[in-house]
Amino acid sequence: MTKAIWNVDKVHSVVGFTVKHMMISNVKGTFNDFEGTVEADPKDLTDASIEFKIDASSVDTRMPDRDGHLRSADFFDVENHPHLLFKATDIKKKSEDRYDVTGDFTLRGTTKPVTFDVTFEGVAKDPMSGDEAAGFTGNTKISRKEFGLTWNAAVETGGFVVSDEVKINLEIQLRKQD
Repeated sequence: MTKAIWNVDKVHSVVGFTVKHMMISNVKGTFNDFEGTVEADPKDLTDASIEFKIDASSVDTRMPDRDGHLRSADFFDVENHPHLLFKATDIKKKSEDRYDVTGDFTLRGTTKPVTFDVTFEGVAKDPMSGDEAAGFTGNTKISRKEFGLTWNAAVETGGFVVSDEVKINLEIQLRKQD
């Protein structure tokens, strides 16, 4: 397969995150509006060009009041920082279908290197559209404080309402551009 341009298929993709809530449970959320382009041979990402853009205001934790707080200056500050961005800078093959994809991740105006553990799930032809599709999963962990998301509140039992560690989980389906 030769290098081609692939676009994120939002209908078949999920950009999710998980944080500890009050140190006793997890809150899971998604971003519902995002786009991305990959220029690569999906069977060998080592020389790929990868860029993603996420609309910060599309955050969804299934609780409207919390989502409003996440959009505020306490967290994503969507009025001043409407997007989260990722641009790959280095890709290392770990095994036949696994990669370390390192890139510049921008959140709330702060850019830091982040490495995703990415698994190539395969390529298939969509029987409905005839389009060629490629699937990937990826995950990483970030410190929200390193990106300026410092709001928190103490709980009676010790600890805080929101953990510093944020797990980011991606389930991405790409469609080959004609």
